[in-house]
Amino acid sequence: MLPQLPPCRALLATALGLAGRHRLLPCHHAPLLARLRCSAGGEVRAAGGGDAGGVLRHLMLKLRATGPVTVAEYMREALTNPGQLIGIWYISEWMAMGKQNAFQLVELGPGTGTLTSDILRVFNQLASVLSKCDVSIHLVEVSPKLSAIQAEMLTGGKVQSNPENNSAYMKGISKTGIPIYWYRDIQDVPQGYSFYLAHEFLDALPIHKFQRTEKGWHEVLVDIDPEVPDQLRFVLSPSRTPATENFIQPEETRDHVEVCPEAGILIQRLACRIEKNGGAALIADYGHDGTKTDTFRGFRNHKHHDVLKAPGTADLTADVDFSYLRKMAEGRTATLGPIRQREFLKNMGIDLRLQVLLQNSRDSATREQLLHSFDMLMNPKKMGDCFHFFALLPHHRVVRPAEKDNPQSKSPLPPVAGFGELSLNVHHHSRG
Repeated sequence: MLPQLPPCRALLATALGLAGRHRLLPCHHAPLLARLRCSAGGEVRAAGGGDAGGVLRHLMLKLRATGPVTVAEYMREALTNPGQLIGIWYISEWMAMGKQNAFQLVELGPGTGTLTSDILRVFNQLASVLSKCDVSIHLVEVSPKLSAIQAEMLTGGKVQSNPENNSAYMKGISKTGIPIYWYRDIQDVPQGYSFYLAHEFLDALPIHKFQRTEKGWHEVLVDIDPEVPDQLRFVLSPSRTPATENFIQPEETRDHVEVCPEAGILIQRLACRIEKNGGAALIADYGHDGTKTDTFRGFRNHKHHDVLKAPGTADLTADVDFSYLRKMAEGRTATLGPIRQREFLKNMGIDLRLQVLLQNSRDSATREQLLHSFDMLMNPKKMGDCFHFFALLPHHRVVRPAEKDNPQSKSPLPPVAGFGELSLNVHHHSRG
């Protein structure tokens, strides 16, 4: 008898149209996959790798230059965006938490809306699973230009502005019939049972940098370089700054630390909402678990760029310190991860998805491109090891409340999709 598929893989099989088949599709490309996994090199931020908006931008440029593309080519491009698997994560968690009759999907900084579009496609593919659930989409976006692009992609431009006194500044209906609302701030999003997504959102928020010296901690500041015209330089604050007092933990062992207060505040707000209303948050970003020091980087046209040169012309990012986010949750929720992207996507069934796409591909060029895209996401030297997933969940989702004389308390809780092998990394300390 064949083993039963885990819930997230069963959902993926349904979404891919494999439900009811008696066996998984054979993968005839295992040697190629093994070879690709071992291949080295590649810029961490290589074009098209993980940038949800980049996939669409790349496709639009291609379409304008060459005209329509085949479905196979579209599938090849779309594989580099793991939105389908993220959509399945939310449905899997909604099911594990008891299938509430309504939920809000809240995305922070949705870019061009590609990820939301992918998730909506999954929700549509699994409409029978969600048939008794009232789903709505809530996008937190401050840029009028990006919100217009999102509206076009998700609704075909059929949106209406809300009056100023309404918390949502715009609303519309998705092409699949789901209501969508736009807000300028997370606090404007209505309270309620919600699933939150922050995908490559936190790494662009402003950081404070600190350096340990013989005289204690000093903040790293930006100043004019007196020796070079029109050039900036890093300097140390002459004395302790308010940020030094507030953001350096007494137990800190590193000599250089980056802290993102805005990310901390956001995690506090999400944790409060999940503690009060239920749901979960999935954070996906470049980051580390309190081990790295100087990660402040500039990128221009997907190449490294000096952070102090030509300000305003490059994307400035810093890796997310997940250990800081865990502290900021303050025990209001349990936290899972961070887990490397290659582990999360493997647990979510990306291998099954790849098999289906490969089997549906008719030409070798498409198959090679699919394997290249898979390699970009999974290769440890590319995005596989540097991009991480981190979740906030209600305590009862990962630790059953201790109740005497309750025989059910011994029955295992369903594993959290994607984090299945990380059950020992659950953090559920109480507040002091």
